[in-house]
Amino acid sequence: MANRANAKKTVLETVEPLGKRVLIRKDEDKKRTKGGIELPDSVEIPTITGRVVTVSAQIDADEDFPIHQYDRVLFNPRNAIPVDFEADNQLFVVPIEDVVAVFRRAAS
Repeated sequence: MANRANAKKTVLETVEPLGKRVLIRKDEDKKRTKGGIELPDSVEIPTITGRVVTVSAQIDADEDFPIHQYDRVLFNPRNAIPVDFEADNQLFVVPIEDVVAVFRRAAS
């Protein structure tokens, strides 16, 4: 029983955006052009696409915003607020006004 009391509890931290915001995991920056040219580490092509991790309750309830968890989106990073959980995990809280497009697959 003493081991149970001393056992370290793992607490998972989550981020729930408030207001008209979504949480987006930014795609990795590209290091190769479409033509296959490798870019040096000092050069970055800004990537402003990512996957929606979660949406706020206000966005989820609003039919004017057809955006859902796991959607791939194009967003303006100017007002994006970085969330620093892990160094390799690029999460941003983004106002819904800065989500400019949602990528959809065409139905066959």
